[in-house]
Amino acid sequence: MADRLTLEIATPTRLAVAETVDEIVIPGSQGYFGVLPGHAAFLTTLGVGELMYRIGRDEHYLAVANGFAEVRNDKVIVLADTAERPEEIDRARAGRARERAERRLAGRVEEEVDYNRALAALARGLARLLTAGRSR
Repeated sequence: MADRLTLEIATPTRLAVAETVDEIVIPGSQGYFGVLPGHAAFLTTLGVGELMYRIGRDEHYLAVANGFAEVRNDKVIVLADTAERPEEIDRARAGRARERAERRLAGRVEEEVDYNRALAALARGLARLLTAGRSR
C-alpha cells in the first residue's frame, strides 16, 4: 500500500491539478467523502462544493461542480464541469450570482422560476464564495 495518493482534477478545458497528496475531501452528490491512501476503489458522481487536498500540513482548495470521481489503486481522478482555485474566483461576480439565485428562490422576480436551476446556481455561488475566502 502506498503512503500517498496521486490526484488529478480535470475539467473539459484544462488539467487543474496533478499532485501527489496525503488526503482528499471531495463533495460527492450524496455528501462529502474523504480519501486516504489504501481507500477502497469506487466511482461516484460529484456534487457542488469545495474540494480540499492536503500535502503535508498545507491544505489546498478548489470550488468544483458536477462530474465524476474515481478512486482506484491510490489514485484519484476527478472529472468536473468546473474547478476553480481561490485566486481564480471573482468574488463580486460570485456574490451577484448568489444574490440572483436567492431572489429567484424567494419569488422576488417577475419571470417564472426554474427552482432546480436556481438551487444549483445558489450552491455554485456559495461554494465559490467559500473557496474565494481562502485566498492567501
